[in-house]
Amino acid sequence: MTSTTIAGNRRREQPPSHQYYYSNTPSYFSSSSSSPSLIKGCCCCLFLLFSLLALITLAVILVIVLAVKPKKPQYDLQQVAVQYVGISPTSTAAPGGVSLSLSVRLLFTAVNPNKVGIKYGESRFNVMYRGIPLGRGTVPGFYQPAHSVRTVETIVTVDRVNLMQADASDLVKYASMYDKVELRVLGDVSAKIRIISFDSPGVQVSVDCEIVISPKKQSLTYKQCGFDGLRV
Repeated sequence: MTSTTIAGNRRREQPPSHQYYYSNTPSYFSSSSSSPSLIKGCCCCLFLLFSLLALITLAVILVIVLAVKPKKPQYDLQQVAVQYVGISPTSTAAPGGVSLSLSVRLLFTAVNPNKVGIKYGESRFNVMYRGIPLGRGTVPGFYQPAHSVRTVETIVTVDRVNLMQADASDLVKYASMYDKVELRVLGDVSAKIRIISFDSPGVQVSVDCEIVISPKKQSLTYKQCGFDGLRV
């Protein structure tokens, strides 16, 4: 056998170099096309996992709420202390009118009948005379534990509020002849029932109280309160 024949046989046994290039090409495209499918599969798994955790959390909260059976908070105007009442004629620029000065201390009682705590927000109360706003008092927010009673207070100061002639004449008449001034206390109390570390949606209790004070005795003679219930 000649050297030319042996060299030819060796060349036939070795595959061409371009066959290696084409044999590697299908493997490259296969790995790149599987990446989007893998990402989509992971996203679906994460979505299902978070959905399952959310459903479990909601179910636990519902079970706790049904077991606790939350009740509405009770917020009542317990006491009104009259610190000062003053009625004086206005200047000649408003003939027949009077100016009213007033300072009262409103004492509220908050009762929590629930097995869980209540978180109160800041509450504002208006003192009005025949629909005319005279002054406003503010009660800061606070947290009330379960099965507890708490008293909170605010002072409303009215500094020489001018009243028109019709209202002024009635005010002077009732104050001088009957020793009484009829006022109205309005306010909204915002609260959230706290279960473990979760707060319920905000609820409101509307306070509406009619009070009668005696200018001579500087004291409260009548009080009647009503509540508008809860509004989510």
